[in-house]
Amino acid sequence: QVQLVESGGGLVQAGGSLGLSCAGSGRTFNTYSMGWFRQAPGKEREFVATINWIGTKIYYADSVKGRFTISRDNAKNTVYLQMNSLKPEDTAVYYCAASGYATEAFTTNRYSYWGQGTHVTVSS
Repeated sequence: QVQLVESGGGLVQAGGSLGLSCAGSGRTFNTYSMGWFRQAPGKEREFVATINWIGTKIYYADSVKGRFTISRDNAKNTVYLQMNSLKPEDTAVYYCAASGYATEAFTTNRYSYWGQGTHVTVSS
């Protein structure tokens, strides 16, 4: 069982930066691949980024590639999402999730545990 709690959301102007954190509980946190997803109002939840258990395999959605960076610190049971050059279209609720798949977990159905989400609003 893994419990996840996101933090770091807020309001930022376009072009600005924001860092999200996701703290996990449970001894097995470092065995899971971790992912970030987001859901804008009226839209489906979409993949943002994923990182495998040791941080050697990282994938991004095309829409955030070059602007967002996912990382993890297993000693702290925490995964991060650094978001730079933010755009109004990045506005969404951001969720972190844990997956039992070793890598390439791009869809929501590959994730077993989810956080409650944190709001990110980018103003133009």
